[in-house]
Amino acid sequence: MGRAEVVRDYGGVSADDRRAERRRKLLDAGRRLWGESGIAEVTVRGVCTASGLTPRYFYEQFDNREALLVAISDEVFSELVAVLLTVGLGEQGRLEQRLRASFKAFLDLVEGDPHVHRIVDSDVTGVPGLVERRRRFLDTITELVLEHGPGLIDSLPSDPALVRRGAVFIVGGVNQVIESWLHDPDGATTAEVAESCAAMCLAVVRTDLRDESGPARPSRA
Repeated sequence: MGRAEVVRDYGGVSADDRRAERRRKLLDAGRRLWGESGIAEVTVRGVCTASGLTPRYFYEQFDNREALLVAISDEVFSELVAVLLTVGLGEQGRLEQRLRASFKAFLDLVEGDPHVHRIVDSDVTGVPGLVERRRRFLDTITELVLEHGPGLIDSLPSDPALVRRGAVFIVGGVNQVIESWLHDPDGATTAEVAESCAAMCLAVVRTDLRDESGPARPSRA
């Protein structure tokens, strides 16, 4: 057996699978540290200790601490986007019902997992890669609104720029409401916050559907 074959297959596990397993261990350890103790505790040394791996294997996967934090953030936000889409598009009924269900599922996931809550609510201003990722997350949500929104509304303004501005306003506003709730729930339930977010979205939709003379065109809101 040649050396290349040994590298590819050790104990019945391929080199790629071993690398993937090490990456998973590092991500899980970093996510656990971030969720339990805060972002400042996610260090190369701490993650290596928690995962049982050496720094050599850390740097095999990530250039630095920031790269690991970005990868963790990407995973969490991907989970949240998946919930929004799955529930929002799977829910039957009018637009208002779909929005409420989608927002509530999103908020339930954040509230139900302390690790997700802490990661989403972390101050990331000192980590440029995370600041950029959060901006891109909002951009992604905006694009999803533009992609799926027209199928849920009977009529939209003919000006694409107006539609995009409405989507940006909705996403930004909902994000502010959720961020405020994360910092200080003040006794509000996920259902109540979801109701507020849905009402705000509908208000924007109904306003943007008005023609130049004033009356609103019908929608499935």
